[in-house]
Amino acid sequence: MRKVIVITGASGGIGAALARELGKAGHQLVLAARRQQELEEVARESGEGAIAVPTDVTRREEVERLRDRALEAHGRIDVWINNAGRGISKRVMELTDADFDEMMTVNVKSALYGMQAVVPHFQQRGSGHLINVSSFLGRVPLVPIRSAYNAAKAALNALTANLRVDLKAEHPGIQVSLVMPGVVTTEFARNALGSSSASGSAYRPPASAAAPQTAEEVAAAIARLIEHPQAEIFTNPAQIPIARRYYEDIAAFEAQV
Repeated sequence: MRKVIVITGASGGIGAALARELGKAGHQLVLAARRQQELEEVARESGEGAIAVPTDVTRREEVERLRDRALEAHGRIDVWINNAGRGISKRVMELTDADFDEMMTVNVKSALYGMQAVVPHFQQRGSGHLINVSSFLGRVPLVPIRSAYNAAKAALNALTANLRVDLKAEHPGIQVSLVMPGVVTTEFARNALGSSSASGSAYRPPASAAAPQTAEEVAAAIARLIEHPQAEIFTNPAQIPIARRYYEDIAAFEAQV
């Protein structure tokens, strides 16, 4: 079934790969990001009728404008994917107020704005699918140098779960999903705050992490999630035993990080 799908953070990385994947399947896409030129290029590559809507998702009014643009174009929204985010390469004791505020704004508040913009539409229709793209690092602290990014994604995990529980009883037709990629081979790490610092340049994925995935592999996992909704997914099956080991014995796990 052809769906109307909104994707934020669609100008590169996972968002762009997802747009191309879903465009090939014939879905109607409304794509959002701050980088207009790159966003328009992705829209051209994502099937007939894909719409590029330059959007700063850290501004509530722009997220609401994105929702309104999608409704004007298609009359409905079936799936809303909060994918926009940014990383950081600073340890906890290096963080400034500005660092922490940036991570919470880009990774959590932007998704909150998306949730609060689209869920009333879903409630009115009695159906819809909200997908928040988080990170495995929000569940398992494999990479301490990501510090505030990990904390922000943990907050996003909690918001997503609480929204799902809130809606379940009165709005069973609304699906709320959390997606947790691990290491992904995109420009994300290069664009992280502090990535040019000594600590950032020294970053390497730990040996205990699952093997990196491509953006296309993550996009394929999200496409499957749209067809078969679940509460949460790890995009890489190898992440599941890692998470299980962490929660079975946190002290032993952290001794190996």
